[in-house]
Amino acid sequence: ILISAVGIPISLATMFTARVKEEKDVAPALKRLLIIATALSAVVMYFVSMWALPESFEINGELYTNMDVFLSYLIGAVAGLLVGLLTEYYTSHDFKPVQEVAKASETGAATNIIFGLALGYQSAAGSILLLAASIFIPFTLAGMYGVAVAAIGMLSTLVVGLTIDAYGPVADNAGGIAEMTGMGESIRDRTDVLDSAGNTTAAIGKGFAIGSAILTSLALFSAFLTRADLLDPKANIMDSINLLDPLVLTGLFVGAMLPFLFSAMTMKSVGKAAFDMIEEVRRQFRTIPGIMEGTAEPDYEKCVGISTEAALREMIAPGILIMGTPLLVGFLFGVPAVAGILAGSLVSGGVLAIASANSGGAWDNAKKYIEKGNLGGKGTETHKAAVVGDTVGDPFKDTSGPSLNILVKLSAILSLVFVPFFIQYGGLLTG
Repeated sequence: ILISAVGIPISLATMFTARVKEEKDVAPALKRLLIIATALSAVVMYFVSMWALPESFEINGELYTNMDVFLSYLIGAVAGLLVGLLTEYYTSHDFKPVQEVAKASETGAATNIIFGLALGYQSAAGSILLLAASIFIPFTLAGMYGVAVAAIGMLSTLVVGLTIDAYGPVADNAGGIAEMTGMGESIRDRTDVLDSAGNTTAAIGKGFAIGSAILTSLALFSAFLTRADLLDPKANIMDSINLLDPLVLTGLFVGAMLPFLFSAMTMKSVGKAAFDMIEEVRRQFRTIPGIMEGTAEPDYEKCVGISTEAALREMIAPGILIMGTPLLVGFLFGVPAVAGILAGSLVSGGVLAIASANSGGAWDNAKKYIEKGNLGGKGTETHKAAVVGDTVGDPFKDTSGPSLNILVKLSAILSLVFVPFFIQYGGLLTG
């Protein structure tokens, strides 16, 4: 609570340091906010840790110090910042990876998509190594309490993170309004600059969210096992979880599969909604004369209704998958199988979420890079290929990637809540 309480005013104060004089200063100014907020939070949290915690204290028989807790916080905060900066490197068109994706568009949409996918997979390596360090080091310092503190440390600059994340959609919609209302080219050029910076900052925000979701889910996973151990001491669950146990191993494989199945369902949902929208737009072109000439108003309300209805309808099946799998496995196979499910979905979901978000952001900014006049500019075959990549990338970065955070966290929370039922009624098929 103290970490969150300290982080909020510091993040708000940091907002006043943002200064932009030229177009090229937009993205660096937003990045600078994040760095300043992290540095100030670290300084203040040192004094808070020394004041609020005893010099040494005991948790579950293990002795820790207030410096151990502060270092755990610091590692989480720095790891979050580095994940954000690494995300920027892989998704901003100022750097080589996105420029390579744009260059690949010269030979068609296929190579654009291949390079974008490769970029996403490669970008996941660095982020996962940082997150692994932010799990291992805090654990050696202060056990699972240290991991939980590291997760909160990563979220201590949440105000700034949410601000730069929300900036992207605002800038994007401003550009859309400028285009729909027929504003001048100079206005659209400015909104494109803001939109390009917004794509990168949105990717940074997603990196933060994914990183904190992984650490939070790990802490919830530990709480799940601890609670199960307390409710059924004879089973000795904390010490009996073994990777060679068939139930645990089976759960691991099923859990690792869940993020991929979930992503497939959400991407297919986007495709269905897009199909319905295209059919409606074509219908309006056929039945409402004057739309192409600008003399008649399209039926916007119908299109909005299709999007909203599809969004609600198509999330029913993925929602059932997230909530139903751990509950079904818990009642049929017991706590060890659920532990495998949670561990498998946490690992594969984290990697897939980072790769999806960064691939989508890279495809989007590769298109923006070409639209700025590079590699031939708008209207060329290169630009058309980049537009295809951007279209493919939208469900990656806006649908599947961010929603995987919900999968790993909600699965862990549901399992933690239903532990007593798993202990009392679970294992119906295993005895």
